[in-house]
Amino acid sequence: MNDITESLSAPADSATLDRLRARLTAHAAADGLLDIAYTTVDSPVGVLLLAATEKGLVRVAYAREDHDAVLESLAHKVSPRILRAPRRLDLAARELDEYFAGRRTAFDLQLDHALSHGFRQLVQSRLPEIGYGSTLSYKQVAELVGNPAAVRAVGTACATNPLPVVVPCHRVIKTDGGIGQYVGGVEAKAALLELESAA
Repeated sequence: MNDITESLSAPADSATLDRLRARLTAHAAADGLLDIAYTTVDSPVGVLLLAATEKGLVRVAYAREDHDAVLESLAHKVSPRILRAPRRLDLAARELDEYFAGRRTAFDLQLDHALSHGFRQLVQSRLPEIGYGSTLSYKQVAELVGNPAAVRAVGTACATNPLPVVVPCHRVIKTDGGIGQYVGGVEAKAALLELESAA
């Protein structure tokens, strides 16, 4: 083997791989080839995938949603030009850390609502009006959006919310006070509500 072949076949250390990824990301961004940046962050409700377009945060996903499947879906629905680029998501990661530490009660992030349309997007756009530490029933949210009969559709809008935690669908509960379903699992929903009620 010659020197080039040997160097290419040698295992790369993690620092070298990190440098190569950073260079690839920088070149892709400079050439307008980075449409979706993503990273993962640890949280009290498990590892969260964060993805953003130039417009803003487009996806927050729980591990139970299968991060690889989420990235594949983003490639089909938004753009196949996706790279791990944590720096573009530093602000989102920091605000989530502050939220989970009890130091943030609302998010100040630019959001990209490209994954929702029609009534679902309408419902999701109104969810941040439910204050930190408060809850509304699915029926109350249906009334809030001007369609009192659309209780089931509100449930679907919450279940398909592409930005859980940041767009607080966890604050929507059943009329009888039951917790209801949640994309991150009932345990995650209970943990978020407990976190907010403890503040």
